[in-house]
Amino acid sequence: MQKPTYLTSVEKIEELNDEQITEMKKVTDVYPFRANDYYLGLINWNDPHDPIKRIILPDFEELDEWGDLDASQEHIYTVAPGMEHKYKDTALLLVSKVCGSFCRFCFRKRLFSTENKEVVNDVTLGVEYIRKHKEITNVLLTGGDSLILSTEKLGDIVRQLREIDHVGIIRFGSKMVAFNPYRIINDPDLPDMVKKYSTPKKRIYIMAHFNHPRELTDEAIRGLNILRDAGAVICNQTPMIRGVNDSVEVMTELFRKLSFIGIPPYYVFQCRPTKGNHTYAVPAENGYEIFKKSIDSVSGLAKRARFVMSHATGKIEYVGLDEKKIYMKYHRAADPRRYDLFMAFNRNPDAYWLDDYVDPDSLV
Repeated sequence: MQKPTYLTSVEKIEELNDEQITEMKKVTDVYPFRANDYYLGLINWNDPHDPIKRIILPDFEELDEWGDLDASQEHIYTVAPGMEHKYKDTALLLVSKVCGSFCRFCFRKRLFSTENKEVVNDVTLGVEYIRKHKEITNVLLTGGDSLILSTEKLGDIVRQLREIDHVGIIRFGSKMVAFNPYRIINDPDLPDMVKKYSTPKKRIYIMAHFNHPRELTDEAIRGLNILRDAGAVICNQTPMIRGVNDSVEVMTELFRKLSFIGIPPYYVFQCRPTKGNHTYAVPAENGYEIFKKSIDSVSGLAKRARFVMSHATGKIEYVGLDEKKIYMKYHRAADPRRYDLFMAFNRNPDAYWLDDYVDPDSLV
């Protein structure tokens, strides 16, 4: 396979029967579907609980009204079209509203609505904002998926950012290496672009998204090595997803395989309470216990992940649990007064989010 074929209708998946298609179409009428034959080929169709199937195929339970389309209230940090500035030194540019495939548990599914105007084709105003704010040293290109863009368009954005002296890190948020490694394998211009702009003193980082060890195929590892050989630094982040990686065995294997190929596990995210995500979310305390036991099962080089919640007020790290309390601290905070704020709450096995423990406005 040299160029995977994309599908935007579940009717074209030969392995599904009519009943399954009818049920899934009720979901895709609300939340879009997109996949390709490479990624669908990773599914064991004889396993009703296959984790890859869980990642990519619509589930009727997505129609549960639980959650908010903008669970982390990203819109309040929008400072220019397609541009968010939540943390002092970090800016986020939404450069695409398309992904290689659509994760069913996506926390930005609002972007895929035709009415959504958060993503813009022209990042000029965002780049100008970054240029004027010298405290910004780190820029994340995301969406959607930054690597879904043509190398020419992506390279033009990177060129503009590299012309700003105070920008030290440019990050690509991308699951393309998992969804379609041929995007990297078949495009010699991409590593050339990375090599040009990932300099010894100012690196390009690839924030990869491998959710399950089965995604680390030979083709994916080849794609990762191409990017790394071009000078990119690669880390991995994943949400904890029910039915995909919410077990000590699977998360341990993922951490190990990533460390074996030289990819540091970076963040494990609490699944955001985004509309449609209830079926994929794991209660916070259960999630932390799985994470901690997984971390305890691997060597030091695989222990670098942190279990965090991307809350509207900041990135909150889970740091401990005992019989009566759960402990958290602000790893990053939109309000500087909250930096390193340590919090202890009475345990709540039904909690998914900070708001299930406390009114965030009460934290100063």
